[in-house]
Amino acid sequence: QVQLVESGGGSVQPGGSLRLSCVGFGSTFTDRAMAWYRQTPGNRRELVADIGRDGETSHVEVFAKGRFTISRDNGKKTVYLEMNGLGPEDTAVYYCNYRYGSFGSWGQGTQVTVSS
Repeated sequence: QVQLVESGGGSVQPGGSLRLSCVGFGSTFTDRAMAWYRQTPGNRRELVADIGRDGETSHVEVFAKGRFTISRDNGKKTVYLEMNGLGPEDTAVYYCNYRYGSFGSWGQGTQVTVSS
């Protein structure tokens, strides 16, 4: 079982940028496709972007396309989410986890707040 720790969130103005990081503690991290998800109060957690286990394939949801980039460094057991052009609609708690199959234990997430 992997333990996931997200960081890098914060408060930014519209148009700003953030880089989120997710460190996976456990032997299965490099064997699995990973993803970033986000959740706002009262809503279901939604997929933001995912990346294959080797980092050669990735996918970004339509609402994030052209603004967000997902990457990973298996040597550091870390998945990143580079976010540019942030808008108030991106305000949420961001989590990382496996993309397919059973989820690992959810971490605390990292809060992203976009407001002027």
